[in-house]
Amino acid sequence: MKRKPASMWSLETLGRERLSKYFFMREFLYSEIGNFHQVQNIPENVELTLEVGRAFCRDLLDPLHETFGCVSVRSGYRSPELNRFGNENKLNCARNGYPGECHIWDRSAASPIGGATIVIPWFADQYARGRDWRDLAYWVHDHLPYSEQWYFPKLAAFNLTWEATPRRTISSYIAPRGKLLAAGAEPDENRSTRAARYADFPRFRGVAQPVIPEKWNAGG
Repeated sequence: MKRKPASMWSLETLGRERLSKYFFMREFLYSEIGNFHQVQNIPENVELTLEVGRAFCRDLLDPLHETFGCVSVRSGYRSPELNRFGNENKLNCARNGYPGECHIWDRSAASPIGGATIVIPWFADQYARGRDWRDLAYWVHDHLPYSEQWYFPKLAAFNLTWEATPRRTISSYIAPRGKLLAAGAEPDENRSTRAARYADFPRFRGVAQPVIPEKWNAGG
């Protein structure tokens, strides 16, 4: 089992680890709390962190990238040490033992959970002009195997969570506040009504990616 990196160089190597087609570990290690308060944001269990991060990015973030283009990570991985400091100092971090805490990817090998707070700029611009956050929430519900969505007023940022057995809950601090969808429940709006909300969204995974020349394509 790989434990916490012992040097700056091993941490740099961790940052180069590729989690999915579009994401690397380094994107998830940045922390304003860590930078300002000088608390290290370094995984305690590197192997578990990478395992969870790869599933999260592959199943949730890659499809978002291929649909909406840029996906901005507002808050990614948090080490147990960093998250504990944030919670104790009232810096908007849930307690380490909270079941829905998605930022500590290496918290539990028995029931791993991973996630991040993200912003989709394509949608954030529309939200700033009055678009309902539920349009995006229902799109995610109907297209991705997420475990939890939790929305915030600034930029329509939301916590997006991965678990091996998804709970499928939606909550928000934006009006209408509270829990929109409880675990095991079905949305009040039927599929066709939900689909009408996001009828003008881009085609699912429809963003064209540059073609790799056949000479350099391992699958060619």
